[in-house]
Amino acid sequence: MKIFSDSLALILITAWVGGLWAIGYLAAPALFYTLGENRQLAGSLAGTMFTWMAYLGLFSGIYLLAHRVTRYGLNAFKQAFFWAAFVMLLLTLFGHFGVQPMIAQLKAQAMPADVMSSVFRDRFSAWHGVASIAYLIESLLGLVLVFRAK
Repeated sequence: MKIFSDSLALILITAWVGGLWAIGYLAAPALFYTLGENRQLAGSLAGTMFTWMAYLGLFSGIYLLAHRVTRYGLNAFKQAFFWAAFVMLLLTLFGHFGVQPMIAQLKAQAMPADVMSSVFRDRFSAWHGVASIAYLIESLLGLVLVFRAK
């Protein structure tokens, strides 16, 4: 018989990993495509969605790690699921509290101009690239959660 904590873990895996894929690879590109000329608005809307995903990731990561340890004890540390969730949580923390503030600072320094039309363009592109690579790794690790959930 499934208990509530197991069902909640499956719901959080679905929401976290599904959200990562839906926002990062469907919604955000669609925003930039649809809004075309207004890249600042597209970036602002995408940034808001990524912020909400970070909060979901923080909650999900902490819950999933605690659930795994509660369910499997010390054997949790021998499971790919645990380490994938742990690295995903670290990447969420790094992205939200490390990279995003740097990107926001560069945007603020560029005001009122678009950061891509400013002297901060190269630094913004570099940090955006770091964020994109971290997000890709997090998204791929999410597949481990999906395939190893039990």
